[in-house]
Amino acid sequence: MKDLGKCHKKLQKHLDKERYEHTLGVMYTAAALAMAYHYDMDKAMTAGLLHDCAKNVPNEKKLELCKKHHIEVTETEHENPVLLHAKVGAYLAKKKYDVEDEEILHAIKVHTTGEPGMNTLDMILFIADYIEPGRDKAQNLKQIREMAFQSLERTVEQILYDTLHYLNERSGRIDPTTELTYEYFKNRREEQDEYNK
Repeated sequence: MKDLGKCHKKLQKHLDKERYEHTLGVMYTAAALAMAYHYDMDKAMTAGLLHDCAKNVPNEKKLELCKKHHIEVTETEHENPVLLHAKVGAYLAKKKYDVEDEEILHAIKVHTTGEPGMNTLDMILFIADYIEPGRDKAQNLKQIREMAFQSLERTVEQILYDTLHYLNERSGRIDPTTELTYEYFKNRREEQDEYNK
């Protein structure tokens, strides 16, 4: 994307140093996955660069923006507005960073919870956010990084499984979309396994 440089400069002003470094990690990881799966690298890099563009927006402001621009807020998001950075990020990517591509905007919107029926870019961004080089806390990270270059769907399923397991152990609030997405990918794998018997 020819305006990626402009986006970099603008974005750097709105993110703290740690978040900006994470963003660059996601951008380059998304590019690597795009190469591996013959997907448009510019689109993957743009989605990676802007996926957290709303992360440093205060929670109250996130809720205000959603109300003002008719962005749907679930009960879980109301109780935990930090989750809204994905939906608000998609809105800001369009309004502030002039991204018109609906696939990029959609990938940003669903990069936190996922959603059933995710497309290639959705999965690339979702995975890149989880496995970028700066990440070191998640369970099974080594295996998931290897898996990411073998099957996008299986990797998304594994990330969702680990995330749900982690949240259950800590009695964290689980977004229903995350559970639905996990069930969707689990069912798809089981159907494929059955078919390949």
